[in-house]
Amino acid sequence: MNAKICVSILPKNIDNALTLITKAEESGADFVEVRMDYLEETRNLSELSKKTKLPLIATNKLQTEKGFFTGSEIEKQQTLLNAAKAGFTFIDIDYFSPKCKETLDIIKQLGAKTIVSYHKFDSIQTVFSLETILDKQISLGADVCKIVLTAQQIEDNLPILNFVSFASTKAKLVCFCMGEEGKISRLLSPIFGAFFTFASLEESNQTAIGQMNIKDMKTAYKVLGIEQ
Repeated sequence: MNAKICVSILPKNIDNALTLITKAEESGADFVEVRMDYLEETRNLSELSKKTKLPLIATNKLQTEKGFFTGSEIEKQQTLLNAAKAGFTFIDIDYFSPKCKETLDIIKQLGAKTIVSYHKFDSIQTVFSLETILDKQISLGADVCKIVLTAQQIEDNLPILNFVSFASTKAKLVCFCMGEEGKISRLLSPIFGAFFTFASLEESNQTAIGQMNIKDMKTAYKVLGIEQ
């Protein structure tokens, strides 16, 4: 069993991104998510893919999606397409985007892989709802299906991990709970079959509430005897 970790970074500019990607490599990350919505400019994105062998994930979140991007949906889409053209391995597309299918089809034509992301920021969902969401992501043609909920109590993690254990046989799935009470599903989801989980480089630069840093996550896996 191999638990894969994606380090999520919020760079201000290309030079800052290069520094953070190097740190992620040194920390033993398997993937790096580059949050495009915090970048001051998105020119020269190919500099990032040229300087690392790690698969890069481009994510661009609007403010309504708990992100920092202040542009329009069309501008958001263009940033993601630019990342695909620049050699990013994965492009993250929001499940609720009115341009979800259109963006996905263009990205595939550009040769990048797609992640279709569903987020619920206030609670979890029933297993039936999760299955419906996953089936829609699969039907859209997502290479990776991402479903992230929010735990209000530690017990909320249990049905989500149970869902991961059988749903991960249908698709490459990233699924866990956010929030301080969701840490256990962040840690254990790869053990239950998730494609990867997310971590921060350090505790001080989390990109989501409840995110563990990669050093602590790797230490926990070592204690549990999980291969890295």
